[in-house]
Amino acid sequence: MILKKRIQELLRHLSVGMYEREEIVAVSFLGALSGQNTFLYGPPGTAKSLISRRIACGFEDPSYFECLMNRFSTPEEVFGPVSIKELKEDRYVRKTEGYLPRAEFAFLDEIWKSSPAILNALLTLINERRFRNGDQIEEAPLKALIAASNETPDDKQGLDALYDRFIVRLMVPPIAQSDHFDNLLDSPPTEARVTVPPELVVKQAEWDSWRRDIHSSVRLSNETRTIIHLIRDALHAQHEILKVYVSDRRWQRASMLMKAAAFFNGRKETNHSDALLLQHCLWTTNENREAVAEIVAKAVQQSGFDGDADLAALDRAKDAYDKEIHQELYHTEDLYETVEHQGEHYFQVELEDYESYGHGRIKSILIPSKELKSANTFKPRTLRGSVLEEVSCKFDSQGVCEIKLDDGYRRTRVVKVTPSVLFHKGDKKTGVNKRLVKALTQQVLELKNELETVRDQVQAQVSAYRLSMASTFVPEVKTELAYKGVQAQVERLNLRVLDCERLLSLCQ
Repeated sequence: MILKKRIQELLRHLSVGMYEREEIVAVSFLGALSGQNTFLYGPPGTAKSLISRRIACGFEDPSYFECLMNRFSTPEEVFGPVSIKELKEDRYVRKTEGYLPRAEFAFLDEIWKSSPAILNALLTLINERRFRNGDQIEEAPLKALIAASNETPDDKQGLDALYDRFIVRLMVPPIAQSDHFDNLLDSPPTEARVTVPPELVVKQAEWDSWRRDIHSSVRLSNETRTIIHLIRDALHAQHEILKVYVSDRRWQRASMLMKAAAFFNGRKETNHSDALLLQHCLWTTNENREAVAEIVAKAVQQSGFDGDADLAALDRAKDAYDKEIHQELYHTEDLYETVEHQGEHYFQVELEDYESYGHGRIKSILIPSKELKSANTFKPRTLRGSVLEEVSCKFDSQGVCEIKLDDGYRRTRVVKVTPSVLFHKGDKKTGVNKRLVKALTQQVLELKNELETVRDQVQAQVSAYRLSMASTFVPEVKTELAYKGVQAQVERLNLRVLDCERLLSLCQ
């Protein structure tokens, strides 16, 4: 927690005068602490270069390089001029002192506008931290490269591999709030360099030690892994729409960023607030940026605690009990009053004054109960089982049977009848075995007790978890979103307990 407070105080100094840039500075600084490169996306004049210079101020005596790129930029401007002395000795060697290969921090503005020769050389340097200078390989001390542009690379430029090396991608919009804008108008130009107390700045030995500790002492929690898989599945499902591809390398580096966030927040494992940082790692264009952020937020909200209880198994057991209770104790469909004839069940319908020309006076007919839910036209039978050819019947969707009676003299009479219901669907059965009722009651009660135990355990976790979810690198409004997600798990467990109480009431 001492380290967390130190980083918070350090970020406070770096963000002085940076209206609405606090989160951007914090996440960019986290990228530098964990050795990740950052891409700042936004229109001109939104302090992208200023952010880069401020990040470098957080480190002790950093060597810093900055360059505005354009299509006429030459490798000499970025990697250093060719040494004339070495060239006379037939060696092609650059004088790299003061240029990117010797910089600990670098800012490349409008990076996508530079020439292919520069971009290709950058690929190896920022990925492997090495620079080929003539026939020698120089180790580059680069801690973090920050690039900026008001556009993302076009698919046809062949820059996918380079763009993929920028793990952190941040939108830098113009100031939105009126009061912040008014403060900007009244303020002098913001200084690129700020004075940070010596006890706060990051030393080289600390940076090296922290990176080792991040890898060795911080783990991805099961909850974070669940969130990652939810996001990955969502991106795959929406690939045709969003066109977002996340390489294995990007997932690995993004997990390192989350571990670093946990480390500098004083934790040994990641949590939901760290997973929110994935919204800055996975988008590729401005068109899919907000959609990716929504996917990340939804995954964080959907993921609760990964406890010891198998909730899926408990849900299956509850559903099984629910089904058994309704099957054994309650009528699952309307039960009608019927009579049996030659192994078939019929509704017996009484008629008045019907004279059949084939069977004489008929007082009752038999209607097959199997036709109740069909839309067929069929013939009824007499009580003796003979088919009445001159009578036609048909059920409607409401269970009413329309009977057309033909007396043989071209006179038709229509009668509508509704079969009598003995027991409606949902009515409790009578004469049910008491042992069965007792056994079902005991099973549901045991399940309810188990769910209450799980709920109480999760509730205890949530209370403590809210404090640990506060993050130096994620605004409170976003961590509150993460908290609501885990709180929703408690509410879902409460609903399961209430559903068990419903089942117990059904057994009474």
